[in-house]
Amino acid sequence: VIRCRAAVAWAVGKPLSVEEVEVAPPKAGEVRIKIVATGICRTDDHILEGCFPNVDFPVIPGHEGAGIVESVGEGVISVKPGDKVIPISLPHCGECSFCLNPESNYCLKSHLSEPQNLLPDKTSRFTCRGKQIHHFLWVSTFAEYTVILECAVAKIDAAAPLDKVCLLGCGFSTGYGAAINTAKARPHVVQVKPGSTCAIFGVGGVGLSVVMGCKAAGASRIIAVDINKDKFAKAKELGATDCISPQDFKKPIQEVLTEMTGHGVDYSFEVIGHADTMTAALASCNMNTGVCVMVGVPASGSVISIDPMLLLSGRTWKGTLLGGWKMRDSIPKLVSSYLEKKFNSDLLITHTLPIAKVNEGFELLRAGK
Repeated sequence: VIRCRAAVAWAVGKPLSVEEVEVAPPKAGEVRIKIVATGICRTDDHILEGCFPNVDFPVIPGHEGAGIVESVGEGVISVKPGDKVIPISLPHCGECSFCLNPESNYCLKSHLSEPQNLLPDKTSRFTCRGKQIHHFLWVSTFAEYTVILECAVAKIDAAAPLDKVCLLGCGFSTGYGAAINTAKARPHVVQVKPGSTCAIFGVGGVGLSVVMGCKAAGASRIIAVDINKDKFAKAKELGATDCISPQDFKKPIQEVLTEMTGHGVDYSFEVIGHADTMTAALASCNMNTGVCVMVGVPASGSVISIDPMLLLSGRTWKGTLLGGWKMRDSIPKLVSSYLEKKFNSDLLITHTLPIAKVNEGFELLRAGK
């Protein structure tokens, strides 16, 4: 058993508490990882707000990390102690109908099918103050050591800087993949065509990654939409051609975008997770061939009402999980692309804090900083 620090969420609405926890050794098919770095993603904030579905408390959040394998359980063959790895919040069991479908990046072991609050034997590897602490998405990167199923771990290049590539575990991959993955090979995402016009609603870390993906795909016009104008300089640096705030207009933003582009954008991406911006994003793409991609995570229980005519005329509305990548296969390739400088995800990193200041990190996130 390893004793180490972890940021524990004891209850909804309470700040994280940095505690000493015990992390049990990995059982068969499991891997214990020393987490070196983790990003803070809006999804982690959803847990603390109580609006992420089916999470059990107390829990150790965090799902965007990178680390080094400390030990492996019986039967684990894809990684060994000392390997650099990125944990994956969308596993790849390799056996279910989704994993066997080359057009899918989902897995039936994912949290949306059966909660990943405990490992498959229905126990946790974490305890604190004599209590069982739940896992989050089997990942729980807000702990200095964590235990994860082998099918949710990707081995990466030994040269990768873990404090930079941790972003590839969720935020960057989600946004970048939403824009660049191929429509043909991955029908549940889109591939932005060269010369097209795109609008991105929300340019936080994931939205900026969509901007980078649209630029990489050759979009000719990339419109960033956000109420926080402090984000516009970074958006322009990464490829946005226009930046607009809905607060500067008296008319709905979808009308503004339609007027700016003639008939609406070719692709719109909603990277906030609000019902009203989802409908605005859908209405802002052109009525016949426009594609709207839902990237942001809505609060559990959200309901959206739309005018069906928005879809009847031919628009496509789709969602994406982790940018459509089959993560276990794709993460090592994305890390290689990072090392070859095919994209610069480092620009998304604004602050670096020790784990003891994790709550300050969430305050910066909520302040849009």
